Amino acid sequence: MLTTTVPKEFVHRAGVAEVMLTDWRRKDDLRFSVSAQWPRIHGFFAPVAGRHDPLIAAETLRQAGLLLAHAEFNVPLGFQFVMWDLTLETRPEHLAVGGAPATLELDVVCRDVKSRNSTLAGFRYDVVMYRDGHVAATGSARFTCMAPKVYQRVRGGRVVGSVRPLALTAPIAPQTVGRVSPTDVVLSATPDEGRWQLRLDTRHPVLMEHPVDHVPGMLLLEAVRQASIATVGTGARPLALVSDFTRYIELDTPSFIEARRIPGDGTRVLVTGTQNGELAFSSTVTMESRTV
Repeated sequence: MLTTTVPKEFVHRAGVAEVMLTDWRRKDDLRFSVSAQWPRIHGFFAPVAGRHDPLIAAETLRQAGLLLAHAEFNVPLGFQFVMWDLTLETRPEHLAVGGAPATLELDVVCRDVKSRNSTLAGFRYDVVMYRDGHVAATGSARFTCMAPKVYQRVRGGRVVGSVRPLALTAPIAPQTVGRVSPTDVVLSATPDEGRWQLRLDTRHPVLMEHPVDHVPGMLLLEAVRQASIATVGTGARPLALVSDFTRYIELDTPSFIEARRIPGDGTRVLVTGTQNGELAFSSTVTMESRTV
């Protein structure tokens, strides 16, 4: 049997190289099996200490919901999606990079399915990711989707190409946020400890691989990861996160990321994003400490 990716359009990617999903099938009305593959090395979701990047699991989770919306719930291509929350918990013992790309089977259950004018308006979905029969990650997400004309009204005309993004700001030192290249850093320094300006590189080949009209959710999750590492230390990486998104973050206005430790064992971090003084998202991250 030949293996290929699912159509890139179904997961809102411009390049096939960024598609993690390879197949899917319906089990019943609301339950599906989705196949995925993670490369041994990736230009952005790079392995750390011999393990796959936890955020590649978040991207796989994101893609699974989009795929099913289009392929199984008949949402037309061109509809816009808004992610409202995303949770993820990884099992690091099953994320080891092996001698071949990692093959995963996702058990996906959709619930709270809502329709508008006989077209899907959104749902929540729960995912269990299996690798070699073991649970590698679990998670859930909720999104809504809308027709292009509705989206244009919601956005008040702020569509792709209608706004001029902020000038690119300087990155903080890559090693302080678990990165190697300054190109992949999404935080810029501010005078305040634990507070950074969100750095928006609209030419980034993964986080902004196609034109957008607002800051993508995966870029925000990367900001969450980097702010958490800067807070806990470079010997840490995320194990789990719970994120809620409440507002669009615009490309032409400065936005800020703040992080602080949550009292307890020292591994949990609260990260928030604000723009124009209003909360746009919050994320609670559980970090795994490692000796560097």
